[in-house]
Amino acid sequence: SLSDAELFAIQLGSGNREESAVELAKRILASVQGSLKKLSLLTVEELTQFKGVGEAKAINILSALEIGRRRKATDDKVNLIKSSRDIFEVVYPLLGDLPHEEFWCVYLSKSNKILKTQKISQGSIDSTIVDLRLVLKHAILLSSTAIILAHNHPSESLKPSSADLKLTKKIVESAKIMDISILDHLIIGNNNYYSFADNGVL
Repeated sequence: SLSDAELFAIQLGSGNREESAVELAKRILASVQGSLKKLSLLTVEELTQFKGVGEAKAINILSALEIGRRRKATDDKVNLIKSSRDIFEVVYPLLGDLPHEEFWCVYLSKSNKILKTQKISQGSIDSTIVDLRLVLKHAILLSSTAIILAHNHPSESLKPSSADLKLTKKIVESAKIMDISILDHLIIGNNNYYSFADNGVL
């Protein structure tokens, strides 16, 4: 029955000379428009700008938010892929809140069961370099017959860039030589997704 600010205040433990823990929590939440997602994206340095929040307290706050994110990833775990929405449920907890781009692969068995979800690369706010050899290496080691590609756009735009299209085509052509299918490529952003397969791009 507690509000977000009251729960946050429990994590803070105390306020400062001018504010109670709840008042400080409300002020910090107000700085991110009341969004717990945006709160989780703050850095330790940004949190310590608020009077009454030291480095240890900031780390405690971000750790609690990370535990919540990981719990969601576990609770929402999908083992069998039947649609693009299933893929989204698998990769959103991994990519949805990141301030930088990451590229992941979901490796599937012949019956579309998930064998492994693997991060391939991590980049900047608007790009990441993907090593094609690494994408295929994991598939071979897992005896995977199909792969689903996924990456995020921190800008929250779901439109695939020309680089996204070229990379996807390159991976599809290379995987085909090894009899591995690329079933889809999802772009994650703004709590939504763009599916290459659903839009006829693959």
